[in-house]
Amino acid sequence: EQWHNREDEDQKPQPLRFVPARMPGPTFDTTSSWSPLSLFQLFFSSSVVRAMIDNTNANAARRLRAGRKFIWKELTVKDFYIFMAIIIFTSLVRVHHASDYWRKSWPYNFSFPGDKMTRCRFESILWSLHLSNPQEDEENEKKKNTSEYDRLFKIKPLYTDIVTACQTYFQPHQKISIDERMVASKARNSMKRYQKDKPTKWGYKLFVLADSSTGYTWNFFIYTGKNVSTTGQGLRYSSVMDLLPFSLLGKGYMLFVDHFYTSPTLFKDLSSKNIGCCGTIRKTCVGFPQTTNNDLPKKAERGDIRWLRRGNLLFVKWMDTREVTMCSTVHTAFSGKTIQRRVKSGGVWQTKSIPAPDSILDYNKHMGGVDLSDALISYYSVQQKSMKWYKKFFYHFMDIATVNSFILYKELLKLRKDPASTGTADHKKFKEQLAEEMLEFAECSTPSSPPPQPLTCMPEFYESADDNQTRKYCRRCKDAGFARVKTPIYCRRCQVPLCLSSTRNCFKEWHDAKCSKGCV
Repeated sequence: EQWHNREDEDQKPQPLRFVPARMPGPTFDTTSSWSPLSLFQLFFSSSVVRAMIDNTNANAARRLRAGRKFIWKELTVKDFYIFMAIIIFTSLVRVHHASDYWRKSWPYNFSFPGDKMTRCRFESILWSLHLSNPQEDEENEKKKNTSEYDRLFKIKPLYTDIVTACQTYFQPHQKISIDERMVASKARNSMKRYQKDKPTKWGYKLFVLADSSTGYTWNFFIYTGKNVSTTGQGLRYSSVMDLLPFSLLGKGYMLFVDHFYTSPTLFKDLSSKNIGCCGTIRKTCVGFPQTTNNDLPKKAERGDIRWLRRGNLLFVKWMDTREVTMCSTVHTAFSGKTIQRRVKSGGVWQTKSIPAPDSILDYNKHMGGVDLSDALISYYSVQQKSMKWYKKFFYHFMDIATVNSFILYKELLKLRKDPASTGTADHKKFKEQLAEEMLEFAECSTPSSPPPQPLTCMPEFYESADDNQTRKYCRRCKDAGFARVKTPIYCRRCQVPLCLSSTRNCFKEWHDAKCSKGCV
């Protein structure tokens, strides 16, 4: 067994027969009219939105019973869509502090979101936002430190629905790639990981399968730590197999991975299922040829190639600025192709054509599917700081839904080939139109009803979750300079705490003074 030069002829592997389970591209009715909102609702379905609304209302009630003091009104579909429109708006218009969106002084005098939702209402929804059922959460927490405990339970209703929708409404083209993705977080959570080679070093790690040509996120799962492998082959092997549902994909796909996943065992098993593979590989990987016969010299020239074939497995060494090692089941060693590189010769930088293996050229072209998806997400990401880990994933799922719906929107424009089609394939304009349609949908989501009758000034008691009565400082006593006096009574119309007892009637005196000033 020895390494061959690029002049040596290699046998051509059997070409893959591409038989996808469905026609590549959008899998829904492309002849119908699809707006940005209707595409977004493929991923945030009405049932999931309804479940999140119910769970948020239940969580707000639980927080009130626990003694948290905030004003809460039952969350509706209208409020939730306005809430999501504000989140998308914050990804398009950046300010230093969230409260600046509601400021009326220059230069923060935005008409939106203040004209649709108050800051207090937005923050109360944000604080109480919950994806799963709070009662079921408590049951799951009782199972902690047991095999039945589910670490991702708090995001499961939306998590599982998003993954299913990503696979349902799009069929990948032949070239696909698998890579890791990081959701930035500095929280003290055992699921947080460190990736030194990623732009985002600290955060939650996701394994993602994406379409190489469009960047569409087709499948993903969240890494929760070491657990029992589903295949018995370790994380690298099992993560790839878990991301490839062969019944939904079909046969003849070409998978591109980096050295973290590449192994001869994985490539052989996928080749037996008619899935071609190509990726970089470590020289220390089990199964990589260790022979030194006719190996690359220590001072090899740029463009030197060595290759070795074992059945349908091709191993390649190529010298660029450093040595690159590849493994492939779908390529020949060298077909005479070149790659452009800038080389300094005689003190002058020149562009030269360097011989390159076919596997290198295809890897550079098709490996970046997940990177393309990450780039599209990062341009207008809705991510915000949060103390709750499940809210970070809510923001990320919104990013996935908006980017995937934008990719579907572009695919629809390509299929129609109509220059008069409304809208353009511009990411920023797409998100602007999406937020606008969310507001329109929110206005139409509730039937018109007569305006509520104005409340009269009547005393009411503050509600309390425990036996101790909630009490607040009397407004009139404070204005009069008296010692601060607490009272359990407030005016239901004016929302002002006022004393009302047999010895002191601040309620009557405060309203009489208000009427004497001409106030209604």
